[in-house]
Amino acid sequence: MTFEPPETFNIADYFLDDRLREGRGDRTAILFGDRRVTYAELSPLSNRFGNVLKSLGVAPEQRVIIALADSPEYAAALFGILKIGAVVVMLNPGFKPDEIRGFFDYTRATVAIVHRDSLDAFSQAARDARHLKHLLVVGPPTDDYPAFEIEKTRVDDRLDTFPSHRDDAAIWLFSGGTTGRPKAVVQTHRSFSNTTELYAKKFIGYRETDVTLSVPKLYFGYATGSNLFFPLSVGAATVLFPERSTAESLFENIRRHRPTILINVPTMINQMVSHPGAKQQDLRCLRLTTSAGEALPVELYQRWKEAFGVEILDGLGTAEMWHIFISNRIGDVTPGTLGRVVPGFEIKACDDEGRAVTAGETGWLWVRGGSRALGYWQQADKTAAAFRGEWYVTGDLVRIDAAGVVTYCGRGDDMLKVGGKWLAPAEVENCLLTHPSVKECAVVGVRDPNGLTKPQAFVVPRERRPGLAQELQDYVKRKLEPYKYPREVVFMDSLPRTHLGKVDRGRLRSA
Repeated sequence: MTFEPPETFNIADYFLDDRLREGRGDRTAILFGDRRVTYAELSPLSNRFGNVLKSLGVAPEQRVIIALADSPEYAAALFGILKIGAVVVMLNPGFKPDEIRGFFDYTRATVAIVHRDSLDAFSQAARDARHLKHLLVVGPPTDDYPAFEIEKTRVDDRLDTFPSHRDDAAIWLFSGGTTGRPKAVVQTHRSFSNTTELYAKKFIGYRETDVTLSVPKLYFGYATGSNLFFPLSVGAATVLFPERSTAESLFENIRRHRPTILINVPTMINQMVSHPGAKQQDLRCLRLTTSAGEALPVELYQRWKEAFGVEILDGLGTAEMWHIFISNRIGDVTPGTLGRVVPGFEIKACDDEGRAVTAGETGWLWVRGGSRALGYWQQADKTAAAFRGEWYVTGDLVRIDAAGVVTYCGRGDDMLKVGGKWLAPAEVENCLLTHPSVKECAVVGVRDPNGLTKPQAFVVPRERRPGLAQELQDYVKRKLEPYKYPREVVFMDSLPRTHLGKVDRGRLRSA
């Protein structure tokens, strides 16, 4: 059932230019404030990006960094890179110079496409970069670097797409980095088309009339797929906005553009249902919302359904398999679970030796299918450990019941052994979230003076008051087995997050 593209295959054609050949050029591809960009406008803009990059010396298979806010130019730059056979590397434009410098060295990118608003940080990082040759600036021109607004007038708006092989590298994605430095996951043209066919078109059912809106930004692979590749693959439209996602900005974009699919994450689901104006919002335009990135607590699922009446499809994907391969689906949702495997992929739960465990038992998640990455860049040992023949071992612990429904137990490196018993931090977090004084929380293992690992809760409270820490500890003791209660509760104004917006548990452990 795996989708098999032809041997010569470039996803710039598959996601964009094929829509023109189908006669869909006049359809809206991107909604950006008051601006509407059609497929017939997006394609020549991407050609100009590709031709400018060629004029700067970019050759096939070289890496090009995109560090832009979500915009039509982001999409055009991405497709322009792919059209010349180069490889896309997507970075958060809000990175600091030291972080950027590390990515410059690691990726060996020859060009970085950046907006004038973030040029200072990237120009600082570029001073010591060994491989970077150019910063291509989007936005108001500058005298110091090539400016796309000027360079695009010097090149043609026509460009023949490079005849990439389906197994050529197309995009580097970065692992979440919740416990260490992110790894570059090298993904192929084949992977992006395979998941689009199996998950987006057949499982979720993206259609031409859809309008998508995303909480995560395009540099996050979850959003690259759900809010750009998937809608464009069927001639639908995506809503892009440059500012940080907030409950207010999302409600405004929903009011303005009336999307049909909302790409969400648990943190924002919590913020939206907790917003003082939640009851006044009209979300009836949405036919579904997806959730990924972190486990979705049952309590949040129920609050969302009660507040807005829109179904949430929680799922699991990884950069190594590009996107979601386990998910709930409309008409078949089991709250508190990840749902079932997407047809075309295969999963199993295994013990430490790689033997499948009995249905309902906890084991390591193994997955295989046509979206598997080539491996980790410059990390042969980690590639060998995680990529086993046709299978990828995700590092997640799950339970798969006899009906095939998958329950997420946590990352293997997040699981705690307390008093000789396994404890899933997500279980304690879900419990704490049901307390009315808890806005957000994360539970990690911290070693006590005796060298024993104990659960510690980091809580963002709705209000601080004397005795709240003890109250929360007693609450968990009443709701769960007593050994699972957090031995310490630390109150915070906000939880630290990684470049992909996930809770940074490594920083919490060292706090």
